[in-house]
Amino acid sequence: MTTAMQTPQRRSRSKLQDVSLVDGPMLLLRSIRGFSSNRSLLWLATVPLALFGLGLFNLSAHAAELPELNAAFLANNLWLLIATILVIFMNAGFAMVEAGMCRSKNAVNILAKNLFVFALAVTAYWTVGYSIMYGGSIAGGWLYFNGLFFDPTVTAETVADGGLVPTVDFLFQSAFAGTAATIVSGLVAERVKFGEFVVFALVLTAVIYPISGSWQWNGGWLSELGFVDFAGSSIVHSVGAWAGLVGAMLLGPRIGKFVSGKPQAMPGHNMAIATLGALVLWIGWYGFNPGSQLAMDQWVPYVAVTTTLAAAGGAIGATVISTMTSGKPDLTMIINGILAGLVSITAGCANLTLVGSWLAGLVGGVIVVFAVSALDAAEIDDPVGAFSVHGVCGVWGTLVVGIWGYDIQGDGSPLGFLVGAGFNQFFVQALGCAAYAIWTLVTCWIAWSVIGGLFGGIRVSEKEEIQGLDIGEHGMEAYPDFASIK
Repeated sequence: MTTAMQTPQRRSRSKLQDVSLVDGPMLLLRSIRGFSSNRSLLWLATVPLALFGLGLFNLSAHAAELPELNAAFLANNLWLLIATILVIFMNAGFAMVEAGMCRSKNAVNILAKNLFVFALAVTAYWTVGYSIMYGGSIAGGWLYFNGLFFDPTVTAETVADGGLVPTVDFLFQSAFAGTAATIVSGLVAERVKFGEFVVFALVLTAVIYPISGSWQWNGGWLSELGFVDFAGSSIVHSVGAWAGLVGAMLLGPRIGKFVSGKPQAMPGHNMAIATLGALVLWIGWYGFNPGSQLAMDQWVPYVAVTTTLAAAGGAIGATVISTMTSGKPDLTMIINGILAGLVSITAGCANLTLVGSWLAGLVGGVIVVFAVSALDAAEIDDPVGAFSVHGVCGVWGTLVVGIWGYDIQGDGSPLGFLVGAGFNQFFVQALGCAAYAIWTLVTCWIAWSVIGGLFGGIRVSEKEEIQGLDIGEHGMEAYPDFASIK
């Protein structure tokens, strides 16, 4: 079918040499492709504001005489730097899993979100998030703050004690903040506006995630109760999942996902890159969990083994259950089973035995299959199963510490009620799960609603969604050589 193209009426343009000195710079900017809209100019206007802020608040490193660098100091900081790189590389895994499990017409949009969100997270976390999460207490274990940015000064005491320099600690923690924001992308995929998602990611990584993270990892009220979340099943994964769930519910399902209340299959376009993404995430998790030891000691390999066993158990559990329910092994469920196992061990990777770790992953793999079906039954559209993996299994991974966990790095005493410790730890774990859920649901509902109100909604138009977000939001295609010619 051929569509006749009408020549649009052109507005008369002024020549640059004919305009005033005041109007000249604006005319020059509008002549550059990409800066013709008011929205683009608004983004550009934030640049001098940001530079002004940096000029006022940027901190300089203070010179200090340091003792000779000892082996413990070098080993601890080198290990954490390596772990940080592994966690940052997980962004590639998330991008590939999400892009592969979604349709080709939205691949550019998904890749752009996953790539750009880490840049946003690092910037927001550097500006204020790190200070909120690890600053001084201003509200008795509930809220912390230490001013803008952070002091990178390395002290003599840090070197002598084999401690972590502030810069490497910041890098590691910012990678975790980026992970929380990346999880949101999967839940809102294929129908959220790019700009509105960007704004939400800034709010999440600058304020919402740091406040809740401080409750445990900065000695906050949950830490004082004895809550255990070693590497972030709840703090990182469930927070990201609850945040995305709110967005998915406000957005509504993709066009054609549910017909007369029944979910319709929307197969991913490239299972090869989705599988590769799962393996990248598995490797990156060796930075996520063992890196959370925050030192190079005898427990790092132990945490690496518990992480591996849980991932293996998750893959087996999801494969067996998906085969029993659908008749054939489902590759998407094998992928999500591996990720479910990894999320299920993240809170208790230093508090479960090797057998307990494999079982935790196995149960997580079983849970994720039923969780995906439950969300479909509730008509909540989660294109890649992100909430089932990071939300449901994040809660499970937190609770399992109170079921069959031990104080392995301490005196070895039992923590879980199945191993003789009573129900106290389980109730504390459940309280923590509830606190993170309530906090994230309420604050993210407010954030998504305000952003939608300010920018005229958070969902793309029906025409743009049908055409694909790659064209509507980015003006390009992931696979132009295979595009149909009309």
